[in-house]
Amino acid sequence: MPSEMLIKIFSYLDTVSLLAVGRVNRHFYHLANDNGIWLKIYSSCFQPKKTLWKMKSEQTESVSLGCAALHDRKPGYWKKEYIFKQIAVVKARVMQLVKPVDPYTGLPCKNKEAMKASGLSWIIVLKDKIGKEHVMEEANLSFKDTSVTILWYSTDWPCLDILSTLKLFGVIPLLPDQSRARSKNGPRYRSLIAEYRLANLTEKSVEVGADKLVRLFCLNSGLVVGLWKVKNEIAFVMTSLHYHQLFERSTLGSATVKYALPPHKPLLDDVDPEYGLHDYSLHLDMHGRSCTYLCGTFKSLFCRKGRVGRTVRCDFKMIPAVMFSFYIQYFCFKGRNLN
Repeated sequence: MPSEMLIKIFSYLDTVSLLAVGRVNRHFYHLANDNGIWLKIYSSCFQPKKTLWKMKSEQTESVSLGCAALHDRKPGYWKKEYIFKQIAVVKARVMQLVKPVDPYTGLPCKNKEAMKASGLSWIIVLKDKIGKEHVMEEANLSFKDTSVTILWYSTDWPCLDILSTLKLFGVIPLLPDQSRARSKNGPRYRSLIAEYRLANLTEKSVEVGADKLVRLFCLNSGLVVGLWKVKNEIAFVMTSLHYHQLFERSTLGSATVKYALPPHKPLLDDVDPEYGLHDYSLHLDMHGRSCTYLCGTFKSLFCRKGRVGRTVRCDFKMIPAVMFSFYIQYFCFKGRNLN
């Protein structure tokens, strides 16, 4: 089929389908990058401030390839412009949503709305010993004041014995305008958050509880894996992600490298050299996936220099099995300006 006819057919496709067609082969890739097609898409979504081309009434469905907007532009130029513009629009919308900050936690108040606006979601990728990947989309989300709890469950998990690694990714659509549809087949960008080794899971991980049907194992960084007792296979996977720099961790990494958080250097108080931090507040949030069991803020706290930067460890074996789905989230901040 002639290239001109294929370009005409491609001009009737939406952006997601157009990107998918470009992955068929090299010839289709070059045709799907046609500036005439993408300029039409761009101009239909973003009204230009100045008209760079003249269009007669009978030419409303096509753009002349000899116009100034297409002249001396490399193939794919307007495709990139369209994608970058869409990302910029969504980013501006998200930034407006995350501006209001909770005075007690220091975290944005509208995290749920911001995540929905950006199309952000999370997936886990299970890789077996021969390199095949099994992608599990999120099944259930629970938003709290300081964190989001994600639960993956399915009846079609791959066999545990053949699995080698589990990777947790933040996922955003390449075309944010398609985020409302949440198409699993559309182009998406992955950002690696954490990676876990599943080989010899029951021997190398800590068993934190069990009931008549399921055994619970806790991996580092707060990932909980439930295994069926009878088959010793995966029943569900659950994790809780704190809102602190969650957008950065979920969007600014790559498919192979995690986003490197900037070093945290707490400010030392010079009132008394023996004290490390003064007038801090601790916000504690203990919850399940569906309800909150404990939520409170403790003010006027301090710690000595030797304890700055230390983490709090909990012995999960001391907690009843029913409590394993609960998470305690901490966020301390300077509290002198609080009323």
